Amino acid sequence: MPPPTAPEDVYRHGLRLLLDKDIPAWVDLWDPDGVFEFPFAPDGWPARLEGKAAVADYMRGYPDHIDLHDFPHVEIHRTTVPETVVVEMRGVGRLVDSGTSFDMTYIAVVTVQNGLFTHYRDYWNPLVLLQEPASDFTGRNPR
Repeated sequence: MPPPTAPEDVYRHGLRLLLDKDIPAWVDLWDPDGVFEFPFAPDGWPARLEGKAAVADYMRGYPDHIDLHDFPHVEIHRTTVPETVVVEMRGVGRLVDSGTSFDMTYIAVVTVQNGLFTHYRDYWNPLVLLQEPASDFTGRNPR
């Protein structure tokens, strides 16, 4: 079966990879020049990652910090730009270091070309994680 190329299919496939904790496969969904933005990033956290290598570095330690269990709500909206979707979703799991439950809502604006993420703007709520001891997904304390 060929890999998905429609933006909504690529996005759903990426969610499955995150739940499977297959970060290398998720990173492989990125265009070499893709841009990952976090408009609400707190001070000391990256607001913009440029290129697949930067995304890979950022996500390397993700499963060591966040144990995702499910995305119980995912709603994907098509836009007037065929390559771009807007996603409303909720992710649940636990924060590994503390064992605390993790429940976060997201809005993402995602552009996919040729089956790869080229631009991903993630409007996540940093207040959820700031209530916990701070460390980004690389395991470094960003403060």
